[in-house]
Amino acid sequence: MRIAIVNDLSLAREVLRRLVMSISGNTVAWIAEDGDEAVTKAATDRPDVILMDLIMPRLNGVEATRQIMRASPCPILVVTATVSGNYAMVIQAMGVGALDAVETPTFGSEGTILNGEKLVARLAKLRAATGNVTRSWMSVTAAPPMQSAGTHPPLVLLGASTGGPDALSVVLSALRSGFPAPILIAQHIAAEFTPGLVQQLALKCALPVRIAREGERPVPGTVLVAASNDHLELTRDCTLRYTPNPQSYPFRPSIDVLFLSCALHWPRPGIGVLLTGMQTDGAEGLLRLRMAGWHTIAQDEATCVVYGMPKAAAEKRAAIEVLPLNLIGPTISANILSAQPR
Repeated sequence: MRIAIVNDLSLAREVLRRLVMSISGNTVAWIAEDGDEAVTKAATDRPDVILMDLIMPRLNGVEATRQIMRASPCPILVVTATVSGNYAMVIQAMGVGALDAVETPTFGSEGTILNGEKLVARLAKLRAATGNVTRSWMSVTAAPPMQSAGTHPPLVLLGASTGGPDALSVVLSALRSGFPAPILIAQHIAAEFTPGLVQQLALKCALPVRIAREGERPVPGTVLVAASNDHLELTRDCTLRYTPNPQSYPFRPSIDVLFLSCALHWPRPGIGVLLTGMQTDGAEGLLRLRMAGWHTIAQDEATCVVYGMPKAAAEKRAAIEVLPLNLIGPTISANILSAQPR
């Protein structure tokens, strides 16, 4: 992969350059000393990945990420001296399009690189995401639901990736207190950042928002967010569980896994929504939901940070509606309320 490095500290730039060059198949595309320079360089030479610092002069990493994702979208990893110390900015960067965050490696004695394991692992994950991912696990024959549809409300599923935190906030802000359906969310994000995501969403939503727990059942009026490096899925008895399978699938938690399991096991059709994100995770799952009678929605290109996953869904004809972000929440609400007994 061609990897760009953005950092205002020369020592940090050098350790990142050495780490990138130590991995077979990787090269340094270019190096920028601040966010403003990074925006300019990304516009003329788009790399496979950008390693983006947060605290920089002229233009910080959050605003640089925002501008790059608008003009020259590509995968961006936040690499900062302290993730916990810059947690608010990390969450902001993820909201505008960054995929993940790790701490900056350092030099040890005799020039050895310390604390580089997480960054190496994140880069390997991105490399896997750009390759051919086996989808044999999606070819599951639908089994009849175990329970009567009459005992279950419709279910709302939201899937998002790049730019998802802000998009989810907009959708949830349109739902009012007493909303009569459960909501499950799969957002591509490392487990360590999910509590911050939950807090962000809770500030925008009139409904309670919390992390989905192993073994619980979705209940109306509650938003449950997948919070594991494993995948969240619905079981045949309509309880939630986390599963590592498929282990080779790089998108975690997978939207496809959640959507497919609900298409198979939730007894009553609900609403499935695929929001902004790179690659194609969620498109096949959204198609399975539509085939099972669910109302399916994809975010439109104009309002996406990255029109990857919704585009894949539209090309598969998985979405009944393709809508701008500001209309998705009201459409969910109108559809759920119209399904209520009068």
